[in-house]
Parts: sequence; C-alpha cells; structure tokens
Amino acid sequence: MLSCLRGRVRYVSTTLTPSSTRVSETYTNPSNTLGAAVSASPQDITPQQRRVLDAAIRVDQAGELAANWIYRGQMVVLGRHPKLGPLIQGMWDQEKHHLDVMDKLRVQHRVRPTILSDIAKTAGFGLGVATALMGKEAAMACTEAVETVIGEHYDDQLKEIETLSSSHPSLRLLSKVIREFRDDELEHLNTAVDHHSQRAPAHALLSTVVSCGCKMAIEVCKRF
Repeated sequence: MLSCLRGRVRYVSTTLTPSSTRVSETYTNPSNTLGAAVSASPQDITPQQRRVLDAAIRVDQAGELAANWIYRGQMVVLGRHPKLGPLIQGMWDQEKHHLDVMDKLRVQHRVRPTILSDIAKTAGFGLGVATALMGKEAAMACTEAVETVIGEHYDDQLKEIETLSSSHPSLRLLSKVIREFRDDELEHLNTAVDHHSQRAPAHALLSTVVSCGCKMAIEVCKRF
C-alpha cells in the first residue's frame, strides 16, 4: 500500500460494480424510486447540521464537476492513445454519472451550488491538459493524487453524516451513494498506479502540488 494512503483509505477491487447493483442508479433510473429518500430533505436537523449537509453536497458536486473537466482535458491530449484513451474515457464516464447524481442530490436537498463552478471547470481542464502534456505517467499521477484526496474526503464525510440527528431515509441513501462513489474513486486510484503513475517525473512534487490544490478547493467550496 502506498505510504500516502496508510491509515486513511484502502485499495479496492478494480473490477467495476455491476450497474444493476449500483445504489446511485436510484437517481438516474426512472424505474427506481424510493419516495422521500430521493425527493425530500430532512427537516428535523439543527441549523448547524444543515450547514454540514449543505457543505457536503456542495463540495461533492463541485468536485465531480472538476473531475469531469480534468478527464476532458486529458482526453484532448491522450484521447487517441490506443491504450490510455479508452482507459481515461472509462473513468470519465463514471465521473459523468457521479456528476449527474450529485446534481440531483443538490436539487433534492436545495443546496446552492458553489460560486466557483466556472473556476472549477477551467482549473480542472487546465490541470488535465497540463499533466497529459507532461506525459502519460504524469496524467496517471494526477489521477492518483486527486483520487487519494477524494477517497479521504469521502471517508470523512461518511463520519460527518453519521452525526446528523435524523433518521430521514435520504440520509441513509446519501451515505450509500457516497460510499459507492468513494470506492469508484479508489478504483481510479488503483488504475493510475497500475499504469505507472509513480514513474512520472518529479512524482512526489507533482502529487504534493495537486493534492494541496484539491484540499484547498474543498475548503473553499464548503463556504462559497
């Protein structure tokens, strides 16, 4: 296990979860409906707990938006690579699904989007293009760094949601969705490592810069 992950997030199987068992499809498959779990938001939580819930969904939606633009940027440079093109496209397709679900969660819980959405798009696209231009290993190092931070972030969120004093079904569903998305992101991390992310030039420096940028973005989006 990578030293940067020790004690925080775990590796998971790189075999994708069958779509028929993905709880997130409750939000994207019209035939899957769970009443209040997908249409209402808890009203029996404190104002402070509401702020925790709002910040969680706002950050997650912004993060998935940025991730989509990172992969979009990488595809501009590496999309025609015979091996990495389909690999990046597959991860991007998962991120598109994540964003679709987070958009629906934001509407369900009446959470305002971050005011930094345009910055997230531009920064994500720039990061994707820049790391891909540095080489395929650097592109994978970018994915490794981003998904390490996101895996840790989703783990922390799961703990926060458990503290909310409500038995509303939407919170149980939200926890399951976040857990599913965390495992997806860790699959992406595994994929990046399997495709030689740690062979990237100045890997440690690149990882540190990308990780710090992600952590700063998380904190800013919680508030704005």
